[in-house]
Amino acid sequence: MNYSVGQVAGFAGVTVRTLHHYDEIGLLVPGERSTAGHRRYGDADLERLQRILFYRELGFPLDEVAALLDDEATGRADPRAHLRRQHDLLTARIEKLQKMAAAVEHAMEARRMGINLTPEERFEVFGDKDPDRYAEEAEQRWGGTEAYAESQRRAARYTKADWQRMKDQVDDWSARYAALVTGAEPPTGERAMDLAEEHRRHISAWFYDCPYALHRGLAAMYVSDERFKAFYDSMAPGLAEHLKEAIEANAARHTV
Repeated sequence: MNYSVGQVAGFAGVTVRTLHHYDEIGLLVPGERSTAGHRRYGDADLERLQRILFYRELGFPLDEVAALLDDEATGRADPRAHLRRQHDLLTARIEKLQKMAAAVEHAMEARRMGINLTPEERFEVFGDKDPDRYAEEAEQRWGGTEAYAESQRRAARYTKADWQRMKDQVDDWSARYAALVTGAEPPTGERAMDLAEEHRRHISAWFYDCPYALHRGLAAMYVSDERFKAFYDSMAPGLAEHLKEAIEANAARHTV
């Protein structure tokens, strides 16, 4: 049997124009012509087209595809060697695609976590403090909670300017609380409790609703988790424990 150029285009999922081009450059010359001069393709032509499309899928330019097929046709590559080569090429292609998929997944995860910044913007805003350093652990701990979901929804909308404004607020609060601790003001004092309330409202404003019971739970984590403790204590020695007590005192005065 032989087939028209339109039929072959339909079989192979290519355009008629592509088949015409392959004929013009000698890559796939149909084995027959009709009495009217129309291209007619036989089984051998279809097999060659299959190989062409295989190499094209792997990214080979047409001139290299022609050389590969010529080697096969002249016997310089036996069928087993040809299959081994195809296997090696496919394996390499799969590895490349897996790496590409991993890169795309990483980008999707970063966007889903709401960190929609370029590397330069991330460094400009956060410096060496990676904002999603603990993102995976956070999802494991709280991924099923409404607070976590709300945090992701809000963060996904934030721009570079939003992140910068948020960081500026944190830096300002940190400086004022560190001065309070350095000045030996008690965590149950009015200023400490007011700053604890500001801390709670900051969380509610930027991430998720933070009622007093939840704020107490966060306070406990600030001293029980060494990383959070180190973060707060880096502002002033003993600040993590001081803040915990201030949060508890503030919650008590608002929930009596």
